[in-house]
Amino acid sequence: MATDLWALRKRVGQSIWLDNLSRTLIHDDILRRYIDEDGISGVTSNPSIFQKAIHSSPYYQDDLRRSAEPAERLYERLVVEDLRMACDLLHPVHRETDGDDGWVSWEESPRLAQDEAATVAEAQRLRGLVQRDNLLIKVPATPAGVRALSTLIAQGISINVTLMFGLAHVRAVYAAYQKGLTQWVAGGGDPRRVKAVASLFLSRVDTLVDKKLEMIGSPEALALRGKAAVALAKSAYAIYRETFHGEHFAALRAAGGRPQYLLWASTSTKNAAYPDLLYVEPLMGPETINTLPDETLSKLRDHGTLAARVEEDMTGARRIMEQLAHLGIDMDGDVAEQLQMEGLAAFARSFEEMLAEVERATM
Repeated sequence: MATDLWALRKRVGQSIWLDNLSRTLIHDDILRRYIDEDGISGVTSNPSIFQKAIHSSPYYQDDLRRSAEPAERLYERLVVEDLRMACDLLHPVHRETDGDDGWVSWEESPRLAQDEAATVAEAQRLRGLVQRDNLLIKVPATPAGVRALSTLIAQGISINVTLMFGLAHVRAVYAAYQKGLTQWVAGGGDPRRVKAVASLFLSRVDTLVDKKLEMIGSPEALALRGKAAVALAKSAYAIYRETFHGEHFAALRAAGGRPQYLLWASTSTKNAAYPDLLYVEPLMGPETINTLPDETLSKLRDHGTLAARVEEDMTGARRIMEQLAHLGIDMDGDVAEQLQMEGLAAFARSFEEMLAEVERATM
């Protein structure tokens, strides 16, 4: 019997967003069925997703063949249409949840990741292109991106902060969000109009940390394989609870300010030896989001067990983080910064490959 995924939002308080967007999903009514049947309440996208969509979906081909526009301008026009349609499909969710849910994310060009001013200007431009209230602009948790986050929130622009890999990233992003929201409210802005999420990437953490543990090779090290990412996520959730349910956010909460939910990203298991829902089932909990690719969503529907678990064994999660540090694995330094740089490089490659795909298709 299939798992009733609607129960995850109703009973546990976690939203499931689809980590995919294409014209096929929209025109073949797949996204609508996900929303109606599974309670999918948001969509995330990135350059890799759009590159695959443009390569594989037949619904772009007429536009690609007819256009003489430069590749980047054509890509943008195609994507804007997809985003508007996805936002419209999710608008009832957005309305019913008073803006807490029903969001669609669009990633800025990875070329801008280290440029604060350009990140701010691009977010303003992209929001103007789509013209939908339930659009989140994705900016990376680089130092420039974190500074831009404060500026954008202070302007009332809703943001999905991406490429977070460590607790230092979480703390910096939360501080920047609160600074921006304070400025927005002080200037007379309605805090209910602003939404922000913080995307913590998981499977890549285990991939890198497992390699380091195997290089150490001791029984203590090998016993920690496959445990770092979930421990990191649980530790991040503890920071979330302390930040947004503590006294420092109390005034903003009373004014209507929204906490910045953690979003679990990169949740498909990369190691076949690990459970296929390793980054899903242990991290179910209130005021969180999990963004799943279609395959992981199908596995959750097929054999997932729904229960609030993110706060289970927080002591064990802290112990794992301490053991990793004892072994010389610097989760906030070497691991988080290496993974963020690799993530930016991967998105940049996908972005250029996607533009090349568009250019080839117009020839």
